[in-house]
Amino acid sequence: MIDFDRLTIEDVSRVFERRRALSHVSLTCKTGEIFGLLGPNGAGKSTLLAIVATLLAPSAGAVCYGDWTAASAGPALRARIGVLGHDLYLYPELTARENLTFFGKLYSVPAVDERVNDALERAGLASRADEPIAGFSRGMRQRLALERALLHDPRLLLLDEPFTGLDDASTHALIERLRGLGSAGRMILLATHDLDIAEGVIDRMAVLRNGKLLEGGGATTGSLRARYRSLVHGS
Repeated sequence: MIDFDRLTIEDVSRVFERRRALSHVSLTCKTGEIFGLLGPNGAGKSTLLAIVATLLAPSAGAVCYGDWTAASAGPALRARIGVLGHDLYLYPELTARENLTFFGKLYSVPAVDERVNDALERAGLASRADEPIAGFSRGMRQRLALERALLHDPRLLLLDEPFTGLDDASTHALIERLRGLGSAGRMILLATHDLDIAEGVIDRMAVLRNGKLLEGGGATTGSLRARYRSLVHGS
């Protein structure tokens, strides 16, 4: 198993045919940190997350996980990365327990039954563990998907708009879970355009617009919304 204590994105660009989705983006993130990727829709946040997740190769530049790259680490690197995107990667016809057990076995998680029971408790779904998730609310499925992304104990957690469709109670629960993960030494890269939520959860931020980095690595001091407006609308 490999491990790392920092993520370094170095001069990364990504081109799709004639469209440049990312242009010379550089930033760093370290363990225990919740790093916010902010920007309007189409800014390049999801593309950057896909590159960091090793699901997409950069057209130029490099991503380093400590002293490793995706090429040098190989498949072992993915065992240290958890992803929660727009698609929750859950099977609606399976129960909550079956979904987690399937992914646990996919990652060869040790003591998988015990790990799944603990995850269901953390998600607040122990009492409905054996029901098909097709009948679950968006918030319930989101909590389950987060535990699915954490089941194999990743060092790096990538979240793409995780608060979409959540009510206030589910949003609060997710924020508290993320804070706990950061305190436990996880490295969290969170892409969102919800500034009100971001202001209360992220430690540092990068702002993207049209694939370009307007600010990278700044601490979230002062009014996040005012800084964001100045960068995105004033540039």
